Amino acid sequence: MTKRVTYYILNIVTVITVTMFFSCNDSFKQVQKIGISENEPIGIEYKTNLKYTDSGKVIANLLSNKYLDYSNRDFPFYEFTDGATLYIYDKENRKSTVVADYAIVYNETNLIDMQNNVVITTHDNRVLKTDQLFYDQSKEWLYTNKPVSFKTEEDLINGNGFDSNSEFTNAEVLEVTGIITLED
Repeated sequence: MTKRVTYYILNIVTVITVTMFFSCNDSFKQVQKIGISENEPIGIEYKTNLKYTDSGKVIANLLSNKYLDYSNRDFPFYEFTDGATLYIYDKENRKSTVVADYAIVYNETNLIDMQNNVVITTHDNRVLKTDQLFYDQSKEWLYTNKPVSFKTEEDLINGNGFDSNSEFTNAEVLEVTGIITLED
């Protein structure tokens, strides 16, 4: 009887061992594919029109010819590689326009990072030029610490840095390096 129990146990152990041996395979290539897919966007969209609303009212509208969706990352974002145009609307629904060659939208922080040839044209025709500009959607605030050129109705102000609310009622060039008074 003990021989028979030992025989059954030996058969069960053998079957389990053989099953485990044949179920193992080389999964290194699968692991490599997972790493690649995590670095690739999960989607590409063309002719994008993203609207940001607050209480049902559009406060910003981002347009682009192409964007890459990296929402599969630990810190998700959207990348706009072919340029972007951002329209910002104030409380009176007046539109200011920000154009850039490249932009990134960070989902978790509600921050838009616009880069390369950034130009803002405000609703009252003031123009800001810089290489990088951030727009905080939650605070409706624009800022940069890069060199800027800000043309108002009277002056052309150069400096390092810019701060403003989305209505441009308190637009300020930081660290002013020069002011040129414009003649009519």
